[in-house]
Amino acid sequence: MAEPTGTADVPEAVRGGTARSPRPVTPHLLDDWPLPEPAGSKYSRGQALVVGGARGTPGGVLLAGRAALRTGAGRLSLAVAQSVATPVAVALPECGTLGLAEDQSGSVTGVGAGEVLSSELERADAVLVGPGLDDGEGSARLLDELVPLLPRRTPVVLDAYGLTSLPDASPDTARALAGRLVLTPNTGELARLLGRDDLDDEGVAQACLTASRRLGAVIGCGTTVVADGRVWEVTTGDTGLGTSGSGDVVAGAVVGLLSRGATPTQALVWAKYMHAAAGDDLVMTFGRVGYLASEIVDHLPRVLRSLRGN
Repeated sequence: MAEPTGTADVPEAVRGGTARSPRPVTPHLLDDWPLPEPAGSKYSRGQALVVGGARGTPGGVLLAGRAALRTGAGRLSLAVAQSVATPVAVALPECGTLGLAEDQSGSVTGVGAGEVLSSELERADAVLVGPGLDDGEGSARLLDELVPLLPRRTPVVLDAYGLTSLPDASPDTARALAGRLVLTPNTGELARLLGRDDLDDEGVAQACLTASRRLGAVIGCGTTVVADGRVWEVTTGDTGLGTSGSGDVVAGAVVGLLSRGATPTQALVWAKYMHAAAGDDLVMTFGRVGYLASEIVDHLPRVLRSLRGN
């Protein structure tokens, strides 16, 4: 299982830069920062748990789960609203599914989630919370239910409502996540984490640095990744990546890499680059726009192979 870390164990050759001079992420940099070699059974290769999927938005969990498997996770469990657990299991037969309590509109309430997921939380090598959630109060309660049951060293990825609800969760929840937390916000969600309406003139890198210090987290927003005051910048990718479900793919790739043993910083830098590079591959077929997030998922293994990631 991955050991939570910031940049303490990042090789000097791939250390990030500063907000004013970030370190470009290139294939050469990743070559000097190899991922753990996959080996053994589906259990030893990494067990990933993805929690989300309201009744109206189960696709986010499906995209994230597929991305986790495509990046090397050996075993996948998805926890979604009870009413869509069976359809999700049919849509992604490679996963196991668990049903969570929901309200009349199909939003996950978080009530009793700890009891439903206790065994999965205990054995998971990495956990992602957020894809497809659609209610802030239920998402905050979900975090408060799940985090106390997680082994202390299990890394956690928060995306979408999973991360924007963190300020509304118990202070004990945020403290328990510090040091093993990965966040994948867009700019609006990053502003919400900082208690603002927008980022004003601060810029993404500086805002990520502020949030990273405040929460003890590795953060990736857009093309920027920040950990422990270090900054990396992904310089590949194009506008077509801005498509529905694309962020779920990034979050799923991160949890997949974490489950196979990557550190939080390494997993996020690799996932951001792979996501962008997969989009560049798809440009050759579809043009700059028009490809789908599910097609980005399917190109992740090709990018990994080209980078000698598996």
